[in-house]
Amino acid sequence: MADISTGVLIGALAFLVFLSAFFSAAEIAMVSLNRHRLRHLAGSGRRGARIAERLLARPDRLIGVILLGSNTVNALFSALTTVTVIRFWGEDEGAVGIATVIIALVILILTDLAPKTLAALHPERIALPSAFVLRPMLWLIYPVVWVVNGMANGLLRLVGVRIQAKPADQVSPEELRAIIMEAGVLIPESHQDMLLAILDLEKISVDDVMVPRGKIEGVNLDTEWDEIVTQLTGSRYTRLPVYRGSLDNVSGMIHVRRVLNLMREGKLDKESLEQAIVEPYFIPAGTTLTTQLLNFRQVKRRIGFVVDEYGDIQGLVTLDEILEEIVGDFTAHTMGRIEDVTPQSDGSYLIRGTVSLRDLNRQLDWKLPTDDSRTLNGLIVEYLEDIPAPGTSLMIHGYLVEILRTRGTAIEVARVRPAAETVSESTPASSE
Repeated sequence: MADISTGVLIGALAFLVFLSAFFSAAEIAMVSLNRHRLRHLAGSGRRGARIAERLLARPDRLIGVILLGSNTVNALFSALTTVTVIRFWGEDEGAVGIATVIIALVILILTDLAPKTLAALHPERIALPSAFVLRPMLWLIYPVVWVVNGMANGLLRLVGVRIQAKPADQVSPEELRAIIMEAGVLIPESHQDMLLAILDLEKISVDDVMVPRGKIEGVNLDTEWDEIVTQLTGSRYTRLPVYRGSLDNVSGMIHVRRVLNLMREGKLDKESLEQAIVEPYFIPAGTTLTTQLLNFRQVKRRIGFVVDEYGDIQGLVTLDEILEEIVGDFTAHTMGRIEDVTPQSDGSYLIRGTVSLRDLNRQLDWKLPTDDSRTLNGLIVEYLEDIPAPGTSLMIHGYLVEILRTRGTAIEVARVRPAAETVSESTPASSE
């Protein structure tokens, strides 16, 4: 050491500081990489990303080569710093203390804190170039890494930890939801809403979006021919159910446009109408919208009847209903939709009891509970556990509801007003 010039010692110290900073930054950058973006970059042909992905597949080896390099460099730095300090201050007691302070400050600030902070802020810019250095290093000192990792992994096995190649990261629906919501300006808000709605399809069943049986408009083949023609020419729907007597005897579906083409050609009669009927497609109640969307694509259908376990028709579901759960309402006229809601000048709404709670929440931005009931009538009856008489008023989850008209065992029309628009928001549920 005595033959080495001071300039060479200082140059060697600077180089060791650089190497130590490199290893510290590479360690933090590698573990801070976004695995999904890394996989995308690797798939798009970035060589550095492919190398980094392979290194991260075995984190024990990656960390092993980084720590071996870092500890070796730091040990050399400490030794050379001590020699350099002794050369300037002599071999007195103060020299060791000065060397210790210099080593601590340099390692803390220049080789630890600063590079690790930089790597945490810009992991991709540090990790991908570092991968080109770390990979050949791993090849060169692999025997040493293998021995050191073998001892470390042996200790981990004693406490029940198994080391193996790391599988590809999998994202749960909740994590994917968080990723979409945190995308910010990278994904437009309207696109975020649609992506989140797709994730929610698995939580929604056809029962939640179907047109209830009582609101299905269809063609009864047992009625007079003139009435059938009037219904077909005046229908606002493209497809209509066809039945005999009642929906329990459903025959299928007809495409109104095809029927009108027959009428224009003068070929429409009961026989040609029956020939235009497409056999009905049935959907089990409780089928999730995700499943049903795939089923519609598989069978090349756009509409189906929801049936319960006894085969009784409960309602009607169309492809449009499912798509509207993703992109929002895009049809002006849909069976059983919000046309049954009439806004009033005082801020309240006159609503038929058969209206879907999901429709109300989505189109009026309300927060009525949908866990146990699907319609306004069901919500009120569930809340009161009785059929209320006209004139009954109650507060349900912050909404003032007044029963205006009932029919049999169902509520036909109710007035609903959000609590923020009532005179007193703290009024308890009451019955008049």
